[in-house]
Amino acid sequence: MNLTDKSVLVTGGAGFIGSHFVDRLIREEPSRVTVVDNFFLGSMRNLQDALEVRPDIEVIRLDAADLAAMQDVVTTHDVEVVFDFAVVPLPTSLDYPSWTVTTNVGIVTTFCEIARREMIERLVHISSSEAYGSARYSPMDEDHPHDAITPYAASKSAGDHIIHSYVETFGIDATVLRPFNNVGPRQNLGSYAGIIPIVVRKVLSGEPIEIYGDGEQTRDIIFAPHTADAVVKVYDEPRAHRQVLNLASGVETSMNDLVRRLLLLLDAPDHPIVHTDPRPGDVRRHIADPRKLQDLVGITIEPVSDQSLKETVEYYRALLS
Repeated sequence: MNLTDKSVLVTGGAGFIGSHFVDRLIREEPSRVTVVDNFFLGSMRNLQDALEVRPDIEVIRLDAADLAAMQDVVTTHDVEVVFDFAVVPLPTSLDYPSWTVTTNVGIVTTFCEIARREMIERLVHISSSEAYGSARYSPMDEDHPHDAITPYAASKSAGDHIIHSYVETFGIDATVLRPFNNVGPRQNLGSYAGIIPIVVRKVLSGEPIEIYGDGEQTRDIIFAPHTADAVVKVYDEPRAHRQVLNLASGVETSMNDLVRRLLLLLDAPDHPIVHTDPRPGDVRRHIADPRKLQDLVGITIEPVSDQSLKETVEYYRALLS
């Protein structure tokens, strides 16, 4: 079941987690790698490392929700496997909810249709732990109810249900992976930046760091390159076919604690922090039950280490200095 000599399409491959996956994918020596990205948040800079190793990677600027365009890409490039990382992220959904929902649902439906038409062998879809909403119980296993409370979360939940319906009705070979909160280099630095680039920017500019609410909301935080490695290993495991799997550590960290760790790495432990009103739709507690991944695939994803955070901080410090 390995990816050697496969023709692989990665949607959202110029984005944050998607580009780390492309780096990991090329170590499997696929025959062909095609990246589709609309570059809303993606960047060619994120693919520099991969292109140095595999200059034959073809990068195409397209909307992954466009069924006709994706069918053409799949046919033209003899695609056998699709890894679907393309997404409009949560912060965008607070400004552009309709576009977020329409696009995210459209991406999933597009590749379910392509799989139903037997144009590809397998679909691996990257969903999100946000589909669960705040924990009703913890740790949260794959059967946890979906309590989506943002348009983004609702779109990811809907996508998971669409895939399930195509698996059950048409027998497509699709796997759903729900990563919990990823950090690492290459996250967007602009309007929809993640917490680490925001903290680095605030420290470098001398501005106070704003934490939504009391900061005791928790996340199961993992390192994006580790997520990429887990995705490859899930693909390689036959028992993971048509499964839903959490990609997480099973360890929760509060936002207050994460910021404290970042400030220590930035040599600014006393940098000012202000607490603002809670963010709309912010989940209170997120901690995964990763036992299904451990039992089926035999891997454990470690919680983000100080070394991984240091690597991430130095990446953004270099970009922002």
